[in-house]
Amino acid sequence: MTTPALRELLPQVRLRHWGRWVVAAVILVLLAALAYGASQGDISWRDIPYYVISPIILQGLVNTIILAVAAQVTAVIIGVIIALMRISANPVARWFAGAYTWLFRGLPVLLQILLWYNLALIFPRLQLGIPFTDVVFVDLSTNAVMTTFVAAFLGLMLNESAYMAEIVRAGLNSVDRGQIEAAQSIGETPLQRMWRIVLPQAMRVIIPPTGNDFINMLKGTAMASVIGYVELIRAANNIASFNLQVMETLIAAAFWYMVIVSVASIGQSYLEKSFDRSDRARGGPTRRARRRLARDLVTPPLMRSEV
Repeated sequence: MTTPALRELLPQVRLRHWGRWVVAAVILVLLAALAYGASQGDISWRDIPYYVISPIILQGLVNTIILAVAAQVTAVIIGVIIALMRISANPVARWFAGAYTWLFRGLPVLLQILLWYNLALIFPRLQLGIPFTDVVFVDLSTNAVMTTFVAAFLGLMLNESAYMAEIVRAGLNSVDRGQIEAAQSIGETPLQRMWRIVLPQAMRVIIPPTGNDFINMLKGTAMASVIGYVELIRAANNIASFNLQVMETLIAAAFWYMVIVSVASIGQSYLEKSFDRSDRARGGPTRRARRRLARDLVTPPLMRSEV
């Protein structure tokens, strides 16, 4: 125990973090210099709010969201199917799923979009009928079917589905095998095991990378501008081609990109917290599944009588 006299001899000295102050000062100086340089540039800042609410920019915003959501939702569905094929016992299904992932994950997205957009150079017409006969049910021009939206959708969706297949496969493999075997031992069907045991736990692994991929999808729609699809970048360029205010229109497009990405990030954070909380909270899906499993373990399984 220290005496009052010893406390007077050893006063408390607050540590001074000079490094923090220096780093903070450097950051503030750089930000001030950036703001000053931007204010001195040849940019009409007063016109930017007009472009933010311009009908052309707003239409590009709607097209961007529609393309991103449609491609992401379809990619998730196909990715789940490919992931289930990848972990199935069927060797042909595993081979096909592996080849699918290898192909569409290996090709650049922009190249896939261009290939689909120029599909008419290989197949001038798209026909559906009975093979090796003259019976044709559908006969359409490829150029009429392969619009800019369809080409961009296929390129973005197929590339994303290959990544989603690996994300879903990693999430399914993260679930303890013993829980699946326990559910199997009490006679639950594969669909019941997947819905009650595997998915509630795998979603905590699947959601974070899926949210990141959706944010990349929102920004990746800009590649569709090369084939004429009017998304945010194309809309900004269309306006700038008339009035030559390139930076103003691009800043307006950047504003909307930040808005939709921020909304997607908030949604991702909410989903992550929701699934994490449901696993710990009372009555969550995983806890509910555990109670059901415990109840079924004390119930004798149905046995098939043999005559």
